[in-house]
Amino acid sequence: MNAGAADRPLDRRDLKTLALAALGGALEFYDFIIFVYFTATIGQLFFPADTPDWLRQLQAFGLFAAGYLARPLGGVAMAHFGDRGGRKRMFTLSVFLMAVPTLLIGLLPTYASAGYAAPLALLALRILQGAAVGGEVPGAWVFVAEHVPERRVGFACGTLTAGLTLGILLGSLAATAVNKVYAPDEVLAFAWRLPFLAGGACGFFAVFLRRWLAETPVFDALCARRALVRGLPLREVLRGHGGAVALSMLLTWVLTAAIVVVILMTPTLLQKLYGFAPARALAANSLATLALAAGCVAFGALTDRIGAARALLLGCAALAAATYLLYLGAGAVPERLSALYAAAGFCVGVVGVVPAAMVRAFPAAVRFSGVAFAYNLAYAVFGGLTPLAVALMIARVPLAPAHYVAALCALGMAVALYLAGAGRVRAGVAAAL
Repeated sequence: MNAGAADRPLDRRDLKTLALAALGGALEFYDFIIFVYFTATIGQLFFPADTPDWLRQLQAFGLFAAGYLARPLGGVAMAHFGDRGGRKRMFTLSVFLMAVPTLLIGLLPTYASAGYAAPLALLALRILQGAAVGGEVPGAWVFVAEHVPERRVGFACGTLTAGLTLGILLGSLAATAVNKVYAPDEVLAFAWRLPFLAGGACGFFAVFLRRWLAETPVFDALCARRALVRGLPLREVLRGHGGAVALSMLLTWVLTAAIVVVILMTPTLLQKLYGFAPARALAANSLATLALAAGCVAFGALTDRIGAARALLLGCAALAAATYLLYLGAGAVPERLSALYAAAGFCVGVVGVVPAAMVRAFPAAVRFSGVAFAYNLAYAVFGGLTPLAVALMIARVPLAPAHYVAALCALGMAVALYLAGAGRVRAGVAAAL
């Protein structure tokens, strides 16, 4: 973070950096998430025709999950070079590594023409996508946090996170457009490729735009002082910053509960629990995703005003209440679904506090590696376990999604209280010195 000018307002260079970083993040997340909207089609095209439907869907979702499993390895590898060779290089490389496989997916031969080479090639490309997004998210947070003044880090990280969430919305809108414009047989024949081809092309445009970004002042200062970490940055993280890793992993668990349950799982759960038509549930979800983007910016700005601990405490309390209102109100007053879902989506914006807390938890020399390791490992574990846990609980307890989110909000509030106490201790030590 640019501590030397902590109180200055955001200037034109800061705003350009935020805009380009958020745009690139949105395009990269679109490239990563578009796969999930065409899993049924991909299952038909990339596996033998005589494969049972349930197995074909399982295999297609397995390909999607492979991207998540590759995130920790890709994130740690890219973070290593980000701490040793520069943030900008890895920030540009991550979007390039996402654009290439996305474009190639749109050009892949199917099982009918290439046999088992088709799903194997698709698996390799999904792994490469996962590695790219594993470096993109923590790299983007570190990049913008180290560019802006210290007292604007929350707003910067919240704005970047809003860009990432808009990538999910772009994927949903693209899939909806393809399925509205083209008949089902046309989608199978060629139209499923269009969102991937468009995503790859836009990714290369994002690579071009990021060439105009400058290296972070923090990394330049580390180079000038010859203070870059020697050896493996991850070894330094694990040896001297275990507490920061644990704290960051807990915050990531809160983030995954909010995003996975409220934004990704709820449209399907609304159909299953309350009988909402798919079109209505997805329309409400789009509104909630827009509200989420606004909430990320709002909670990020609130972090700069009242601190990460208080913003996290208030946001988690609001999210727990809004999630219960959504699930209780969807059954009691279904005509208010859109308003309830939008309110819950806005409160999910508390995830905008998480990156600001994480980048401040690690010293600059190992910041990229620390954030990447903790975030990607926790997301791989908790992001994979959360849908399973909710699915197992919902069979007995219809309000299980709300209970799960509330439990993780309670964890977030506990972390917030710890952060507040640690902050008071540091302030007391500083005053004594």
